[in-house]
Amino acid sequence: MLLTFQQAKQQILQSVSTIKSLTSEKVGLFDALDRITAENVVSPINVPGFDNSAMDGYAVRLADLKQSTLLPQAGAIFAGDDISNLHWPKGTCLRIMTGAPVPNDADAVVMQEQTEKSDLGITFLREVKAGDNIRRMGEDVKQDAITVNKGTKLTIPTLSTLATLGIGELVVFRKLKVAILSTGNELTPIGEPLSGNGAIYDSNRFTLKLLLSKLNCEVVDLGIIADDPIQIKQALMTASSQADLVVTSGGVSVGDADYTKAALEELGTINFWKMAIKPGKPFAFGKIGNALFCGLPGNPVSALVTFYQLVQPLILALSGLEDSSVELSFKVKTATNLKKSVGRLDFQRGVLQINAQGELEVSTTGQQGSHITQSFNQANCFIVLEQERGNVAKGELVTVELFNALLK
Repeated sequence: MLLTFQQAKQQILQSVSTIKSLTSEKVGLFDALDRITAENVVSPINVPGFDNSAMDGYAVRLADLKQSTLLPQAGAIFAGDDISNLHWPKGTCLRIMTGAPVPNDADAVVMQEQTEKSDLGITFLREVKAGDNIRRMGEDVKQDAITVNKGTKLTIPTLSTLATLGIGELVVFRKLKVAILSTGNELTPIGEPLSGNGAIYDSNRFTLKLLLSKLNCEVVDLGIIADDPIQIKQALMTASSQADLVVTSGGVSVGDADYTKAALEELGTINFWKMAIKPGKPFAFGKIGNALFCGLPGNPVSALVTFYQLVQPLILALSGLEDSSVELSFKVKTATNLKKSVGRLDFQRGVLQINAQGELEVSTTGQQGSHITQSFNQANCFIVLEQERGNVAKGELVTVELFNALLK
């Protein structure tokens, strides 16, 4: 019986708890981009660190404005000024600039556009409320507050916030080590001439390196392994001893050499799955030694789809990310007919765009065979067609899953 996609994904993610957690390390703030926090990040200071003006204008006391809306200007405060010894007479106002410290007894800052200046002083033209245009201490970030939770991927906006706190180092999980290899006598390294009519280039391993690099993994590349039982067994042993996760391409579908399967079963616990998805029906998952194992199909499109949908969330979870979901999905109308056979969940490649009426719609990229690599070139989303759904007519609603940063 074919395993459903959700059943397979659930089993894969449940396996994370069987693997020893990654150790942590300290890195500089600049080197922390895309790393995952190994502990909560607590703010050492308040931001802002003091009450300051949000506008160029005038600092006032409400009690003074009740007496008169015309107040003499008693002085000026600029950003960076020390006002600890400031003398501010009653019945006056202070010129103040954006970012400048606000005196403790100031009730509000009035923007200069709501005033008129004359030889007699400053006339305030509108009603003033307490707290107007004052940024309060700790309004953005409070001292000792958790600013970033453990298990968070560090982005540029997050790191920019931490820079305002003066934090120079962060404790992050070490990078996940992933060993990759391809199996097959027909494979030729990229850049070398093809030898023989049956030879093909080892594009999957190249693609895996790109994907893993974007996921911030440390890659152990074991190259192409010939269809030899001793070499395959040795390569898998080496991979599992050096990495947290082993990902292979080829050798998991019906008809592949028996010694590939035999080596995997001898070395570990491997489930050879046939999943009810398209593309990517054959997929192997299990454990070799202390490393988890994922065996991708050999067809390039099938390998990419199964990596994106199954291996990517596994890697994110193993890396310590609390939220390992990868999809943003919603329903739109299809602008084209879609061919689909009942029985498997189908991840077709599509183009989501805005039509002449200003509405979102999705269209197919064309041929959807597992060997048609160009189906990904123009795509920006998956069209996810339910397992029991058949052909789809133009205008019907379909589920669209936008590509995340991994495929952009």
